[in-house]
Amino acid sequence: MELEEAVMDWHNGWGWMWMGLMMLLFWGGLIVLVVLLLRGTGFGGRKDQAGTPASGPDATEILRARFARGEITEDEYRKSLTVLDQTKR
Repeated sequence: MELEEAVMDWHNGWGWMWMGLMMLLFWGGLIVLVVLLLRGTGFGGRKDQAGTPASGPDATEILRARFARGEITEDEYRKSLTVLDQTKR
């Protein structure tokens, strides 16, 4: 009779509950692992500031536009270009 009681207990929900919990933990862990791996490789995740290319105009274009609008003098423009060329190296 013990075997029958154990089988009945399994079918009454305890066995299914534990199996369901284990399945949930397994799939949840697998999903977390995949997400962490994708983030580590940089695929599909946010990148840090050093790893992302700058969007928009670069400093030289901004400098040219300011000179064209008359915001800076030719001397300031040339000095700034020299500084930008030194920082690119």
